[in-house]
Amino acid sequence: MHRLRTCASRLRPLTASQTAQNFSQQRPVAAPAPAPRTFQPVRCYSASVVAEPFLNGTSSNYVEEMYYAWLENPKSVHKSWDIFFRNANAGAPPGAAYQSPPPLGVSLPTLSQAQALVGAQPNVEKLVEDHLAVQSLIRAYQVRGHHVAKLDPLGISCVNFDNAPITLGLRHVDLTVFKERLTNLTAGGFYGLDESDLDKVFRLPTTTFIGGSESTLPLREIIRRLEMAYCQHIGVEFMFINDLDQCQWIRQRFESPGVMQFTLEEKRTLLARMVRSTRFEEFLQRKWSSEKRFGLEGCESLIPALKTIIDKSSQNGVESVIMGMPHRGRLNVLANVIRKELEQIFCQFDSKLEAADEGSGDVKYHLGMYHRRINRVTDRNITLSLMANPSHLEAVDPVVQGKTKAEQFYSGDTEGKRVMSILLHGDAAFAGQGIVYETFHLSDLPSYTTHGTIHVVVNNQIGFTTDPRMARSSPYPTDVARVVNAPIFHVNADDPEAVVYVCKVAAEWRATFHKDVVVDLVCYRRNGHNEMDEPMFTQPLMYKQIKKQKGVLQKYADKLVAEGAVTRQEYEEEIAKYDRICEEAHVRSKDEKILHIRHWLDSPWPGFFTLDGQPKSMNCPSTGIDEEELAHIGQVASSVPVEDFTIHGGLSRILKSRAVMVQNRTVDWALGEYMAFGSLLKEGIHVRLSGQDVERGTFSHRHHVLHDQNVDKRICIPMNHMSPNQAPYTVCNSSLSEYGVLGFELGFAMASPNALVLWEAQFGDFHNTAQCIIDQFICPGQAKWFRQNGIVLLLPHGMEGMGPEHSSARPERFLQMCNDDPDVFPNITGDFAVNQLHDCNWIVVNCSTPASYFHVLRRQILLPFRKPLIIFTPKSLLRHPEAKSSFDDMLPGTHFSRLIPESGPAAQNPSGVKRVIFCTGKVYYELTRERKNRGMEDTVAVVRIEQLSPFPFDLVKAETEKYSQAELVWCQEEHKNQGYYDYVKPRIRTTIERARPVWYAGRDPAAAPATGNKKAHLQELERFLNTAFDLDAFQGQC
Repeated sequence: MHRLRTCASRLRPLTASQTAQNFSQQRPVAAPAPAPRTFQPVRCYSASVVAEPFLNGTSSNYVEEMYYAWLENPKSVHKSWDIFFRNANAGAPPGAAYQSPPPLGVSLPTLSQAQALVGAQPNVEKLVEDHLAVQSLIRAYQVRGHHVAKLDPLGISCVNFDNAPITLGLRHVDLTVFKERLTNLTAGGFYGLDESDLDKVFRLPTTTFIGGSESTLPLREIIRRLEMAYCQHIGVEFMFINDLDQCQWIRQRFESPGVMQFTLEEKRTLLARMVRSTRFEEFLQRKWSSEKRFGLEGCESLIPALKTIIDKSSQNGVESVIMGMPHRGRLNVLANVIRKELEQIFCQFDSKLEAADEGSGDVKYHLGMYHRRINRVTDRNITLSLMANPSHLEAVDPVVQGKTKAEQFYSGDTEGKRVMSILLHGDAAFAGQGIVYETFHLSDLPSYTTHGTIHVVVNNQIGFTTDPRMARSSPYPTDVARVVNAPIFHVNADDPEAVVYVCKVAAEWRATFHKDVVVDLVCYRRNGHNEMDEPMFTQPLMYKQIKKQKGVLQKYADKLVAEGAVTRQEYEEEIAKYDRICEEAHVRSKDEKILHIRHWLDSPWPGFFTLDGQPKSMNCPSTGIDEEELAHIGQVASSVPVEDFTIHGGLSRILKSRAVMVQNRTVDWALGEYMAFGSLLKEGIHVRLSGQDVERGTFSHRHHVLHDQNVDKRICIPMNHMSPNQAPYTVCNSSLSEYGVLGFELGFAMASPNALVLWEAQFGDFHNTAQCIIDQFICPGQAKWFRQNGIVLLLPHGMEGMGPEHSSARPERFLQMCNDDPDVFPNITGDFAVNQLHDCNWIVVNCSTPASYFHVLRRQILLPFRKPLIIFTPKSLLRHPEAKSSFDDMLPGTHFSRLIPESGPAAQNPSGVKRVIFCTGKVYYELTRERKNRGMEDTVAVVRIEQLSPFPFDLVKAETEKYSQAELVWCQEEHKNQGYYDYVKPRIRTTIERARPVWYAGRDPAAAPATGNKKAHLQELERFLNTAFDLDAFQGQC
């Protein structure tokens, strides 16, 4: 194992000059309180710090601690310290203030007598220095002991602190072996101690628990206990945590003598779990040796680790655990932790198994599972959910956190005491994937915290074929966790008892502090990346060592047999018992002929679907609401429902303009959104809006959170004052993250179908940093994993002359991933619109009116199923005078219009129309303005397609038949190779049976989404508007 040649550079403390603090520095006096420290006195020494070197560096901290204790209670310190401080306060130099304590039976001298004794014993420097040496030694082990702990079962550690190994872990301190090490541990001079001090007894500081009930120990025993606590099979990283109580808590758990003692029953249970973990993988290898399964060999102790975390958490009151993990060991976790039926796992290996017609499915090591069962250790019910996920490592992390947060929210678990998450990671991915960092930074944000996650790193010490020294710049793969002050427990995975103990502590930490914690299982990968891979190509020396390595089950069984905890026969019977279980399940698996993805569902919605997972109906009621409700919501939106609340003057004008609109029975974009959200809240539907700056809105249009201008942090959310029985409204500015936050909101939306969960990008093009969530989860999620999701993406989009960034939300990408066939005209039936929505993978809309936006948001909840909804939202339309809707468009009986036909003069005389321009979104207003300026309202019809996908074949067909003699043009403001053209054109052509061409009016193809030059932008706009209204523009073209 590559470690320090010696511990010198790792464990030596700072020099005195680096940490010198003047004892004469004044401290502010604190108010009296019942706390241990009731005052902070001002101290003045008659001698300078330079003259008294023992007052420098860490010694000052020690003396200071003793001095505070003496001030509060002179009897709490040793008599020698009592006299020392009395003499020093009387004016004696500290170096001469020491006096031996009086003999037994002699009363303490008075202050005047003590003063007379000043200078009698000048050995105080040696006394202080010796105690400080011990204190520094203890701290050195606490800070850096993990560097030299025996963590790697192979003995070839990837943690490269130095070039040569060091032998550690002797149970007794033999100075002939440890002399060099101790000398270097203590900065080259053992802090002034020598061999004769090894048997000297020292008082232990309050920052260690190695003494147990003893307050003093010989130095030899101090070192031995520190070795046992910090340099064996557990390495504890925690001294970077800036909370003293948390540090003390950890010290107590690892330093207290005898903490790692296991009962006979605990050892037998651990052995049984190791048997199941190991024999499961061996069974799969025997039956399907040529199949990929990404087995757990080399880290079999993961299974008892997870079961220990779940057991301990269940004891602490946890009722639901949501888990996320990569592919390695997934089948084992499903079988032995989640308790998936073995036959359901084994049948996945059958090549003749027919896929159900519910979707495309996924490979077995990506599937999830939901299971409620009795925890055998606690005899309590516990729900376990393992989230399905793609091969994109760590992508599932924020999704798990979002689902956990949602379950906590819906169950009223405000402190995370009943619902928790466990995330498993690989070492290379944990260090390499940025989403890990993004997820950590959500861990303590008010609207995103899950009140502590337990992270378990399966540290194979390799990433596919890449050595750690090529895969990360940090010593450990877990160093990213330090940014949130999460303690990190490294443990040798070949020591199952150490693993189980660390997992108990991790579960206790989470239950106590509700903070994240990391367990780093340092192990190895017995096979290659998968069972077909040859690792000797790239790691020959590592795999030579692995081939020699005895399995952890065999090691642990031999240990227990040697201890007499089990007999060899009992061990072999346990193996035979589990082998029998696997064989019987294998026989039953042969009866499985069809794969039902619903058996692998990770997020069921009880009561929402029929028993066979189908919608209870196939119709959507009207999405309109009563006028009284519109007026009431409008009144809330234009008022401040909290007394003595001072808002910004500019906001007062906005609220007044809203009140005027409500009076005039109209809504703009922000008010239309308010109407949708408010009405759903009054119907008991939780609404959650998340993203960067969503509380105010990127374009300062929303203002859902009001801030008191005179009182810091005093806010008001009017939407939560809608009615007494309303559902809560959550609106939260997110961290500056797209990948992590979108994944989080996707997970939140998984937990319940009765919530409208929206994520808004600050600008539409920012979604591309969350592309993995969109491509791997949102778009194909139902097809792969049979789970529906109603998340809404709000993507501001529009060519406003603001440059290539912030212009395009890349609609072409979303439309390319839609699963409808452009070449097949569907069968039009009475419930065609709802059937289309049911069969699609997601819905893509570009609304041109506030009413359309209002209806599509409400439809998202009123549909009898859930689909992701992509909305390209406007920017300039937020304040466009024509982009307003009447209450009449939102009353009962109204619906979302998938297509808005021409309603002007052209519609009155279809035969006179020369051209029909199809468009979507903002460009409609530019087209109608240009048409009016040209006086072509009779000859050109403009039709808006509000719902792009699923494509409204029936409504487009009606428009093309209505204007049967007119040219058909698709107009967009985006470039030709972007936007909607490539999606819309073939579908319109299919609708008209290719009887007429579909011409294009828009910007030319380009690499960038928009020009950065304002003049060029206006010229492009003028050019494509000319094309759109020049009736001879396409003459002679084929």
